[in-house]
Amino acid sequence: MSFYELRKFGYLFTRLCGDSVPYGVMIEDTLVPFNYDNRFIALLETEKGWIAGLALLLCAVVSYLIGSLNFAVILSRVFHHDDIRKHGSGNAGATNMVRTYGRVWGVLTFVCDGLKAVVSVLGSMLLMGEGGAYIGALFAILGHIFPVYYKFQGGKGVAVASIAILCLNPLVFVILAVLFVVIVYVSRYISLGSVICAFFYPMLLNAFNTDKGFISTTVSVLVAVIVIVMHRSNIKRMMNRTENKIGQKEKK
Repeated sequence: MSFYELRKFGYLFTRLCGDSVPYGVMIEDTLVPFNYDNRFIALLETEKGWIAGLALLLCAVVSYLIGSLNFAVILSRVFHHDDIRKHGSGNAGATNMVRTYGRVWGVLTFVCDGLKAVVSVLGSMLLMGEGGAYIGALFAILGHIFPVYYKFQGGKGVAVASIAILCLNPLVFVILAVLFVVIVYVSRYISLGSVICAFFYPMLLNAFNTDKGFISTTVSVLVAVIVIVMHRSNIKRMMNRTENKIGQKEKK
């Protein structure tokens, strides 16, 4: 199995397809490969289809449980004997950690939350390929926002989403990262950069993803909607000009 096949279709997915699901179709003596969605639908129609469906569900469940490990809450409890959700915006994320405990703790939170995305996306990718990776990314983000271990009160999903995008589509990540830096540098609003990047994510994915599959497109739209909705209070404060800017003392 080549690296491309492992990344695109995953080990279990490839083994399940075997000889029963064609890799592509011959058109004028040229093999045109099926995209992930086409092969997955074809696999579901075989006797092994239920295993594929169960494996994709496993990617979702495990990724959600990993995503529920909220490191803003963990670090604040272990090292500060406190709960980050009692301070600042009440958000269990890297930005609030910076404002409450300092830059080092914010960076450490971002790195640890990012590792959740790496494990969820790459683990799901190795098992079920591209489709599993996108499902893993989505549920890792949902776990971060609604962690089962912390009464479903988590962060806004930006750190997990950004590292998930890096694992899935490095070029799209680089474009969004540059856009984020420019917006934050000009406006001094981290939340504005997060919202605008979330809005453009599905469009950029559609532009640079050659397969344009249903799973990847649907997940990208859901991720964008989730991140924007989770920033609704920030959007309202920006409209009222009461949102905190970088370097500005928190407004009461």
